[in-house]
This record gives sequence, C-alpha cells and structure tokens, in this order.
Amino acid sequence: MALSSNHQTLIDNYLDAIWMEKGLSQNSLDSYGRDLKGFAAWLEPQKLTLLGISGKEIQWFLSHRFEQGLTARTTARQLSCLRGFYRYLVREKRIQEDPTALVDNPKLGRPLPKTLTESDVEELLAAPDVESALGLRDRTMLEVLYATGLRVSELVGLKLHQVNLRQGVLRVFGKGSKERLVPMGDEAMGWLERYTKESRPLLLNEVQSDVLFPSTRAQQMTRQTFWYRLKHYVQQAGIDKPVSPHTLRHAFATHLLNHGADLRVVQLLLGHSDLSTTQIYTHVASSRMKSLHAEHHPRG
Repeated sequence: MALSSNHQTLIDNYLDAIWMEKGLSQNSLDSYGRDLKGFAAWLEPQKLTLLGISGKEIQWFLSHRFEQGLTARTTARQLSCLRGFYRYLVREKRIQEDPTALVDNPKLGRPLPKTLTESDVEELLAAPDVESALGLRDRTMLEVLYATGLRVSELVGLKLHQVNLRQGVLRVFGKGSKERLVPMGDEAMGWLERYTKESRPLLLNEVQSDVLFPSTRAQQMTRQTFWYRLKHYVQQAGIDKPVSPHTLRHAFATHLLNHGADLRVVQLLLGHSDLSTTQIYTHVASSRMKSLHAEHHPRG
C-alpha cells in the first residue's frame, strides 16, 4: 500500500528503533509494519495523520476492523502495536500525549479447553499392556488421573499415605499446599489394588519408598516422563488430536458436567479456589449437549 512519505518515514524509523532495542525477528517487524501501514492507510483518506489523532480515532479504527470480521484477539494485537508506536513517539517528543492511553483492550474471552470424548478416553485407557509391570503402573496412573482430575504434578507426587482404599479417596495437596479429598470410584480403586500388589513391588525391587508410582529407578517419576508415556499411549490408541496430562483433567470435568454434576462439586474436585475458573467447562459441556441434540433429536 502506498503511503505518504511522512507516514512511511515515521513507520520506518519506529521499526528501526525497535529492531535496535529489542532485536525482533524479521517476521515480527513485518507484522508490526503491516499493522501500522494499515492504520495509516485508513487515516489518509480522512485527511488525518499519525501525529494528529486522539484515542477517538483509534477506537473508530478498531471498531471498523472488528466489523470487517477480525477477531478480538487480532484487534488486541493491533492495539498493542499502536501502543508501542505511540509510546515511541512520546519518547521521541514527536507528540505530547499518547492517544492509546485511554483506549481499552478488547475482551478476548477464554479459549475453551481441548478435551477428549468418552470413547477416546476408553481407547486411551486400554492402550497399556497390563501384563507388564510398567504397563500396569501406567494403566493405573491413567485410570486415577481420569477418575480424579488431578494435576499431573499431584499425580506423580502421590505417596502411599495419601491413598485410602477403604474409603475410596485420595488426600491431595494442590496449589498453595491446599488439601482436598477426592473420591476415586470403583474402577480406579480396583486398578490401584491390583497395581500395589502386583506391579509396585517389582518396580521398587526391594527399595524402601513411599512414592505411589515409582519410576524404573524406584524414584518419583517426573512430569516429563509421564507426559512421554502418555504420548506413547495416545499414538498407540490412534487418537488423532493433541493430548497432554491436562487434557485428561479437562475430560474429567467435562464428562462430569455432561452427566449432570453440579458445577460447585466439580470446582471442589478440581481444587479451584475461584468458581469462575471452573465455569469454562460449562461452555464445553454445553457445546457437547448441543451437538448431541442436533445428532439425535428428530427435529435437531
């Protein structure tokens, strides 16, 4: 796009300055340049200049871009670019006041967590070879993770004394050392009983330890090791979507809500201190219910 020489010079000088100050990549510089040139090109037909505008014109520009179909995230990125540009102009004494100072950031909303279907989870849980000590340990870890919604750090850090098979609960210490009791369910309890009798003694090889799920070296497993084991089983199960330990936590919460669980109960089980953190899962569950309605209702 052809700009006036004054606008082109201002933009080029700014790009040179941030390249010197921040050592940005060429891709980042090109992105900043496109955003600034787009803004300048919008100003020129209205006889406005980069140096002679107020926050009102910036808000108009952002509204115009939003109406053209740009997402709130892209609009926020453009505003961030303009903020940097006008702070530079204030610093260089080209203008006295920053016109972006009173412009609010667009509300981005929170991205919906990616989750697994119930059939995906079944395929994943069936992937480990439970006839081997490692496979039985891994199957049990997956069962416990899905049954309880633990964070991966909570899972690998579990100790024997935190497990109460008689009552069917785990005593978990989450963020900020907050303690919570989490029920396991019959399936996870059954796997835990089998694992502690058959597999755990073999993995420990007579080493004394209170770690519930030891590594092959009879030590506490790292989060990274569990992530790699999970990745292996995801591939083995033929699940063609990104899966992390946190994905099973999302699945735990979403599937509970899909089956009618109360949101505050899910909050307690996940160990969220704020209900708003848990509410994101209601959107996932709502989306799932809409798709089920469309698929199965005669007038869907």
